[in-house]
Amino acid sequence: MNLSTWLDRHALQRPDAPAIAEGERVHATWRQWAERSAALTGGLRETLGLATGDRVAIVMRNRPEYLEAQFAVWQAGLVAVPVNARLHRDEIAYVLGHSGTAAVVTDEEHAEDVSSLVGTIPSLRTVVVAPGPDWERLLSAHPHPRVDRHPEDAAWLFYTSGTTGRPKGATLTFRNLLMASLSYYADLDPISAQDCVLQAAPLSHGSGIYGLPHIGRGATSVLPESGGVDGAEIAGLLDHWSGMTFFAAPTMIRRLANDPDLVGANLANLKAIIYGGAPMYLADLQHALQTLGPRFAQIYGQGETPMTITALSKAEHAESDHPRHEHRLQSVGVPRTDVEVRVVDEDDQDLPAGEIGEVLVRGDVVMPGYWDDPEATAETLRGGWLHTGDVGAFDEDGYLTLHDRSKDLIISGGMNIYPREVEEALLHHPAVGAVAVTGRPDPEWGEAVVAFVVTAEGADRPDTDELAASCLERIARYKRPKEFRFVDSLPTNNYGKIVKRELRDQLRAEAEGAAQHEPTQ
Repeated sequence: MNLSTWLDRHALQRPDAPAIAEGERVHATWRQWAERSAALTGGLRETLGLATGDRVAIVMRNRPEYLEAQFAVWQAGLVAVPVNARLHRDEIAYVLGHSGTAAVVTDEEHAEDVSSLVGTIPSLRTVVVAPGPDWERLLSAHPHPRVDRHPEDAAWLFYTSGTTGRPKGATLTFRNLLMASLSYYADLDPISAQDCVLQAAPLSHGSGIYGLPHIGRGATSVLPESGGVDGAEIAGLLDHWSGMTFFAAPTMIRRLANDPDLVGANLANLKAIIYGGAPMYLADLQHALQTLGPRFAQIYGQGETPMTITALSKAEHAESDHPRHEHRLQSVGVPRTDVEVRVVDEDDQDLPAGEIGEVLVRGDVVMPGYWDDPEATAETLRGGWLHTGDVGAFDEDGYLTLHDRSKDLIISGGMNIYPREVEEALLHHPAVGAVAVTGRPDPEWGEAVVAFVVTAEGADRPDTDELAASCLERIARYKRPKEFRFVDSLPTNNYGKIVKRELRDQLRAEAEGAAQHEPTQ
């Protein structure tokens, strides 16, 4: 089983149809993409000397070469390690080192940071900048036949959320990725070869997973020239491409629903907007449905079970006359076709509808484990079920509502932020004696990072600019706290453990109080 077979299949059936586009410009037809993939496979295997199972990381913003590299990695029998291009150099270094990455494909924007890691990571042998002379050298290699892979072989290492220590690499197999794609057809939307997927969100995250079912059906992958989500640009692309679907975080949808360039455009070619990754306020969703129409579908998933736990379909979003419509809009939908989902107590015993517990999931889409981390694998997959760490409840109709995350993960602007790494960055400052990082509700970003700081004994209160600089030296800019609060002490339990729940409750109460006092229009 090798997903790269899709390229050859479409090259035979629709050789001159557009496969990859940048804006309105066609970068490659299906025949061209298949030919380039075969040449890159030769470059990876022969020119770079990579062997079956070697890891190849992709560190770049969304661009056509990203997709070409990803499928060539698979065709060559290698394992793709998509890395969030917004990460700090040291964070990228951790992922490359932990995964044992042998080669990196990157772009000019990240070339300096990535190239500087050669010689510091034992496994890392080479860095290829795309586009560029080294990339062209790979493309000029003699075409190499596809390397057969088994369904249970690793295809993608997804470095996913963790709230203690470093992020873990969820090992996604070819079977996992195929099942995720088939599940899309079953539960979300049919796809035809005349459709397209707009890759506006990072390909290293959910957007990359959502691109797979579209590639599988021969739809065009469109990369926006802006590299992001822009209402005017999307409006222009809708005039050029038909059957458009794209994935967006709730914060992106909120912006688009208020963007006059998109709201006032001809939306006939806008097929679906898939959202997930963070809670979406009911008022924002209702406004988006009103301005952009019944084109929304919600997913709830994790890196360990890509885009597949539950879903709320377009039809359910549009069913406004249902007596429980608002309740359903605030849920994450019903279990997907290919999984079993349970809500359990602390002993993993099933709970009845209405009772809150941890969400567990089982199915062929669930990862076999974490890369090089047997202890975390055993803990997370105990009893044969993925323990999500999310807390929720089913209603009597089978709709799942998430009530909280037992993990302390912060999701801001659709990006995962791990509090401990922010705390560790702040603790490097000598004037910080103790710190707790959590999220507060934010109408624009979903959550904003807040740091509660206790000044070290005998030190003067640190300047917030100094604390921000301490973060920027060690972690990505988007993880930096948006607010610093100086406190005399942090709430703890009888064992001395910091109780972040109290801090979150305080921030939530403040946000609710502020919302109640906002002037009405």
